[in-house]
Amino acid sequence: MADAEQGGETTGTVILALGANVAVMLAKIVGGAISGSAALLSEGAHSAADVLNEVFLLVSLHRANRPADATHPFGYGMERFFWSLLAAVGIFVSGAGFALYEGIGAIRHGASHTSTGEFVVVYAVLGLSVVFEGSSLLKALRQVRGEAAAAGRRLVPYVIRSPDPTVKTVASEDSAAVLGIGIAAAGTALHQVTGNDAWEGVASLVIAALLAYVAVTLGRDTKELLIGEAADPAVRLVAIDVIGQHKQVERVAQLLTMQLGPTNVLVAARLQFVESAGARDIERACTEIEHEMHERVPALTEVFLDPSSVSDEQQAEAGALMERSIDEVTQLDGADSPVLQSLRETRETRRTRRRGVRS
Repeated sequence: MADAEQGGETTGTVILALGANVAVMLAKIVGGAISGSAALLSEGAHSAADVLNEVFLLVSLHRANRPADATHPFGYGMERFFWSLLAAVGIFVSGAGFALYEGIGAIRHGASHTSTGEFVVVYAVLGLSVVFEGSSLLKALRQVRGEAAAAGRRLVPYVIRSPDPTVKTVASEDSAAVLGIGIAAAGTALHQVTGNDAWEGVASLVIAALLAYVAVTLGRDTKELLIGEAADPAVRLVAIDVIGQHKQVERVAQLLTMQLGPTNVLVAARLQFVESAGARDIERACTEIEHEMHERVPALTEVFLDPSSVSDEQQAEAGALMERSIDEVTQLDGADSPVLQSLRETRETRRTRRRGVRS
């Protein structure tokens, strides 16, 4: 139910961004054609790229909701990653590329005469753009803040680690758009004061650099998800905590996770059960562990547990990996994170259990 509500809110955020970008794109292109402003035309190309990207994101939301089938047994969640990568490429090619072209052209052209009326057109379009882009940005930020609060994480760390590239892309695009409007306004003002439209060319180059940075950052994050990035460290620790709490588990050799989609995580673990555990005990324990994982983190939808013999060396390696995850969670959420508190309680319980067995 929560996933459905979040999916509906995400769709609403993307649709609002699409509507805002269509209106802004038309205003910028018409205003740029009337005034001849390179900075405004660059912003028009930026908005055109954003419109295409919102279409990509809407396609991803639709296609990712298809149920699992024989050819895709884990579902289609990774469609979100693929289409978000295309959106990042679109920002780089269409947005940054055109802004670079316009910027170089304006600098080479040098001084030109622009009437006061043409400057008024530019400022009016930029002002209108702030209203539309700002409303879309506020909607995206409102959703991201709500998701961060629900996850118990600060806003910036949540955005950096979020496995959902859709809202992250919208928020990044709109943030870049608002910054780009400010840069375009500054370039236009310098053009008006000096009479040299090379300043608009400089503004276009700055916009191109901004868009290239956003595109590369989004592309890098989405690429990691596409090639099988592990789940959030807090999710990994929950899985470890649930396994460690179960009285039938003696040792853990390995725990692997992979993000199958924004709300789907695969977990695979090799476990050594206590010597007294029979086949039915192990079967019951695996079922209980799976249910508990899903209860605590609904995103843990695919759980595979392999009963194995675990050596001291394997257990030490697993412990080292867990310590790295603990360090990551501490940096993201602080030492008082509920996940870390639960893990500390689990460790103490296991120590008490071992002391009871020895005695």
